Amino acid sequence: MAIIIRSARADDEYAIRLIVRAAWFNPVGLDWRNFMVVDDGWQLIGVGQVRPHRDGSRELASLAVVPEYQEHGVASAIVGGLLKQEHGAIHLICLERQIPFYARFGFQRVERSAMPPYFWRMDRLINALLWLVRRPERLAVLRRDPS
Repeated sequence: MAIIIRSARADDEYAIRLIVRAAWFNPVGLDWRNFMVVDDGWQLIGVGQVRPHRDGSRELASLAVVPEYQEHGVASAIVGGLLKQEHGAIHLICLERQIPFYARFGFQRVERSAMPPYFWRMDRLINALLWLVRRPERLAVLRRDPS
């Protein structure tokens, strides 16, 4: 299978939204200009973005791969492509069980006291919601510093 990793184009916007929503990710802040996509020649099979926040922080977000292409390195290719374009610190929010995946790219867990304001608020809000709905999973905020 030949795949193409590229920056998103305006005509990718609809497919990006479909893939992100199918993964049950937050559909807010989906600006196609922030996305890198993987195309198998026929369709988009994976997407991810670096989203800027008002507090100046940047977030690796909306990383989603079409189910039949998961476990084939698509997500790793997207993360690698996005990180090549970044020169400063970058954060992300993930489930604790996903930490080993992101650790391969140099991400490390951040304590709440060291989080930028956006991530501090989201960490409190989302983990409180998970507790309210009695989900055993917890979220973690990770950070990758420039190399």
